[in-house]
Amino acid sequence: MNAVVDALSWALIVAGSAFCVIGALGLVRLRGFFVRTHAASVVDSAGAGLLLLGLVLQAGPTLVAVKLLMIGLLIFFTSPTATHALARAARVRGLDPEVHTEQRGSPSNS
Repeated sequence: MNAVVDALSWALIVAGSAFCVIGALGLVRLRGFFVRTHAASVVDSAGAGLLLLGLVLQAGPTLVAVKLLMIGLLIFFTSPTATHALARAARVRGLDPEVHTEQRGSPSNS
């Protein structure tokens, strides 16, 4: 049973790390404020959540696991709120999202 919990916790840690790396690449490579904000919110919710779950499994039923779960709850509630506030502030300041009218697969008008 201990080997199964170890394998599951490491799988969660690796998956969370992968989400964090992909989100960091998104922050560097993507264009536009709103697209980058989306990439950052994915890192917060998916990456940090999976990492914390893996660490909770590693910690076992201890006070450390409870503290990690409290950190996870804090991230779960504050991250979407902060992302929404940031995007709303950008809209209020006059930054509009980029809108692409051409769809993929449609013939070009040029």
